[in-house]
Amino acid sequence: MSSLRVFVDFATPPDVLTLLREGTAGHELVFPKKPVTSVLAKAEPDPQFGSVDVAFGQPDLQSIQEAQRLRWIHVSSSGITRYDTPEFRAQMESRGILVTNSATVYQEACAEHALSFMVAQSRNLGLALRTRTANGTDTWHALRASCVPLRGQTVLILGYGAIASRLTELLRPFEVKILAFRRHPRGDEGVPVIDASQLNTALASSDHIVNILPDSPQTRRFFDTDRFAAAKKGAIFYNIGRGVTVDQDALVGALRSGRLGAAWLDVTEPEPLPDNHPLWAESRCYITPHTAGGHANETITLVRHFLDNFKRYVDGKPLRDRVM
Repeated sequence: MSSLRVFVDFATPPDVLTLLREGTAGHELVFPKKPVTSVLAKAEPDPQFGSVDVAFGQPDLQSIQEAQRLRWIHVSSSGITRYDTPEFRAQMESRGILVTNSATVYQEACAEHALSFMVAQSRNLGLALRTRTANGTDTWHALRASCVPLRGQTVLILGYGAIASRLTELLRPFEVKILAFRRHPRGDEGVPVIDASQLNTALASSDHIVNILPDSPQTRRFFDTDRFAAAKKGAIFYNIGRGVTVDQDALVGALRSGRLGAAWLDVTEPEPLPDNHPLWAESRCYITPHTAGGHANETITLVRHFLDNFKRYVDGKPLRDRVM
């Protein structure tokens, strides 16, 4: 294969730059005049983009339309919200442009984050960490009795992709029953998959509702008043997908009414929530600042994943995490 021009839109520290250069030796790296400061941030248009073959990052949609040489886009996140439209998919198919994401990079950390939420809920750590009492007191006995083991409970996971698959593996020792809700079932989920007609029944029987839905026109405010009303009384709600998939006023109402026993959120809309947002005042709502995918040496892991795919691309082999 002839030399490729590879556009990398985010800032690269020296060790990452060395890794990139070694992994793309014989090809040309192209960096924008104004790199973004985060691998999740939207890149601005750059005049060099029109002459590249490969894009790594979060390339601008208009720039993609105008880039006649472009043949492969590797998105630097698990989510592909800005690209996940029928129009963009059709354009990529007609132009023969491959699109991959970085789901593999973030699946372990996100799955562990969700599991930590669930175990913390099981052991009622939110209350326990705020409680000071001697053993033998009524408070002590009540706190111990409030811990509900996960074993035997039902977990409904919405958005059954790489993260959900890994979470299912991590949950196996807890002997829970897992149900999956997926837009396009593939048949390899390994757990029962339900469709929209079965969702309310599944919500009514699930002790834990794990939302990993991406942002799309079909999923915005997916969890609204009606969906929370369909949930089993006292169910625990988790969101490590996208904040816009939840009607947060409805979530507040479900917590206050007791329909939900608690909520654990890594994502909100906006991020962070304003100081006066009512979710902050809910004692059974726990919020982390969109850190579920974070882990040590994250950028290096991300670049290694890209370089593995880059070698596959050069060798004409199937790409990992292909989404289009």
